[in-house]
Formats: sequence, C-alpha cells, structure tokens
Amino acid sequence: MNTSNNQLVDAMIESTALRASTIIAALRTIDRIDFVNTHTDFEDVYEDRPLPIGWGQTISQPSTVAFMLELLAVKEGECVLDVGSGSGWTTALLGYIVGEEGSVDGVEIVPELVTYSCDNVAKYELPWAYIHEVKSMYGYPEKAPYDKILVSAAGLDIPQELVAQLRIGGKMVLPVKNDIVVVTREEEGRNTITKYYGFSFVPLIKP
Repeated sequence: MNTSNNQLVDAMIESTALRASTIIAALRTIDRIDFVNTHTDFEDVYEDRPLPIGWGQTISQPSTVAFMLELLAVKEGECVLDVGSGSGWTTALLGYIVGEEGSVDGVEIVPELVTYSCDNVAKYELPWAYIHEVKSMYGYPEKAPYDKILVSAAGLDIPQELVAQLRIGGKMVLPVKNDIVVVTREEEGRNTITKYYGFSFVPLIKP
C-alpha cells in the first residue's frame, strides 16, 4: 500500500504508466490528498484507483490521469481547457505544467463542486488556473481557442462544440464510452483521431 504521494508517483514510474518529467514534477508537487473529501477513506488516497468525491462524481485513477496527460503533452505557456474539473486536481496539475505564462480554465456544472474545487486549487499558488461554473459541459468558448483540451468524463461521441474551441494544431484528450480518444485539429473540417481501448469513466453531465 502506498502511504505518500511520492510513493504513488514512484509506483507509476516503475509500472511505466508515467514517463514525462514535467508530469512527474506536477504529480509530486500537487498532492492528491488535497483534492479528496474528508469523508473518503484516506487509506486509499495514494492507491491507484478512482475515489468518490461526492455529488455522484469521482477523482480519477492516478495512472489514467497520468496516461491522459502524457497523451495531451501540455507545454509551458499553453492555454488549456479542463472539462469536468471535479475536485480541481487535474486543473491544478495542468496549472503547474503550463506555469505563469500559461492559463487553465476548468469548467464544472455542479455548483457544489465548483466551490469545492476552487478551495482545493487555492491551496497552491496557481492564480492562472481558474474554475468556472457553467451551464453546459461543452467548454468555455469565451476564452477559446485553446492549445489543449482535457475532458475527464465520458460522452457517447466526440463533442464538436469542444473541437471548435481548439486552435488549428491543437489537441484534445477525452473519454468516449470506454475508450480514451485523442483528437488533433489539423484544419477546418479535418481532424486526426486516435483511440486507446479499455477504460471506465463517470458520464459527462448534460444540463
């Protein structure tokens, strides 16, 4: 059993689920325990499994988050959209990676989770990482276009509303049913799509 954040990260490195140095640094710095409700069994916080955070939502399995972040390949200074920010963990991780020259917009439809995630992200000095309450989980077009988009809840297909918020050359990583899908926007009307099979996510909430 892992008993610390560093042990969790070390286990993911050993299993080859985690390779990129920037993501390793983010996961070591942004402690998962700061994004888990007090009613959760803290003995499980550093295990590689999803955990309930209330309101019918979960904080994702760490190795799955690491895999999706590796696919997304966020760089310092980029503008990133985090759809379904939940507890705020992925928003904070992305905020650490992009640094103060970048920006992260997390969007969440559950009002209680917005408050909760804002409080969690505020535990770290990341004033360029924001959480917005939205009526629809189809992004934050006011700030588009984005270099990268991360989606943490599964839909039945690829939302074209989110694809439209990518820059040309931008990339989105999202769950579709039980797959993780990478969408690269090549040009208007043409995208490159790659699928990775065998995952499970909470469903994308629709208004």
